[in-house]
Amino acid sequence: MQTPALPDLAHTAAKPMHWLATAAAMAGVVALAGLLQPRTATATATAPEQRTTTQHGAPAPAPDPAAVEFPLECGGAGTTVAKKASGDLDGDGRPETVAVVHCAAGSGTPPGGIYVLTQGSGAAPRVVATLVDPADRKTVGDFAVRDGVVSATLLGYSSLDVPRCCPDQEEQASWRWKGQAFVRTSGDLARSV
Repeated sequence: MQTPALPDLAHTAAKPMHWLATAAAMAGVVALAGLLQPRTATATATAPEQRTTTQHGAPAPAPDPAAVEFPLECGGAGTTVAKKASGDLDGDGRPETVAVVHCAAGSGTPPGGIYVLTQGSGAAPRVVATLVDPADRKTVGDFAVRDGVVSATLLGYSSLDVPRCCPDQEEQASWRWKGQAFVRTSGDLARSV
């Protein structure tokens, strides 16, 4: 057997105090990570006097995307609701749900759509607006509903030569209800990633 040319390193003969210090450091990192979690997509409610309530005085529930058939052609693969958030987008006191939906592909990065859902009293939820059409071949990154504004990071491709796993363009977009429709505003258009 050959003896090493270097002296023994400290970690090769660890003492209980080393393990205790390592465990304490790891606990600190885990605790700090728990405090620095990103906020979930939420919406700010309207003023209490404008909120629609049920017969029992509870706030009206937001439409459930699981009860909606989305206008996607998935060839029998079904759809996946990847993200959702709710808020009163049109100021009527009743919450809408915004859903990011794509085909349930077994692999790859299928393009997604962003849909606004509403639900009348006693009626089934339904799609009332398409903010991003899957035909635009975009995937949705960050997504939020806050203060009546829907915002999203849209990822896309500069050409057909770019692999579908790796979008090379990024666009910030937001939508706000104005009168009778959602109006889109965009930040950085088609910025390379």
